[in-house]
Amino acid sequence: MAFAESLQRRLTSGLEALGLALDDERQAALLGFIEELQRWNRSYNLTAVRDPLDMVTRHLLDSLAVLPWIGDGPLLDAGTGAGLPGVPLAIARPRLQVTLLDSAGKKVRFLNHVQRTLGLDNVYPVQARLETFALRAPFATVISRAFASLSEFAAAVHAMHRGAPFAAPRLLAMKGRTPQAEIDALPDDVRVEAVERLDVPGLQEDRHLVIMSLVT
Repeated sequence: MAFAESLQRRLTSGLEALGLALDDERQAALLGFIEELQRWNRSYNLTAVRDPLDMVTRHLLDSLAVLPWIGDGPLLDAGTGAGLPGVPLAIARPRLQVTLLDSAGKKVRFLNHVQRTLGLDNVYPVQARLETFALRAPFATVISRAFASLSEFAAAVHAMHRGAPFAAPRLLAMKGRTPQAEIDALPDDVRVEAVERLDVPGLQEDRHLVIMSLVT
């Protein structure tokens, strides 16, 4: 019980620092996600973070720190892995439609389990690579914190979007330090709109969000 209270206190204080008012049901869902992640991590090795308290900081609060830049339209979380940042964003914003895309079957199995267990009707796990994902409807935003470089992220979104009769989405790339070398290496058809500093409560590391658009 004491440890559960510690998790709740860390989440509550982090949400307050982020200026987020989430009701008890959504907070319970966030902690339920961490519980499932910890349980499945023993066998599936979904994340290198093992301590649930660290999971609250490094996974929940880190994901929720980008909420001010998430619009109302459908969101694609590319290379979502264990569902980050997509699952916390979907819990915090129940009306936000979130597609969780990953090429690893074990991760998608976990995400399907989370969707069922937590009753997340706005979450859609899909097993596919971003560059070969069959785009059937427009996304307002594509977000990722897993791609190796900004150029690779933009190229994969370009490939996915090629031939689609939809407007190109915004691209949000979650990074540590400002990736200036990666920004300088971007091709001319990718425009950096802004680089925002993310203040993640309890995380003593640099975190930034690179906001990009595709020039079509």
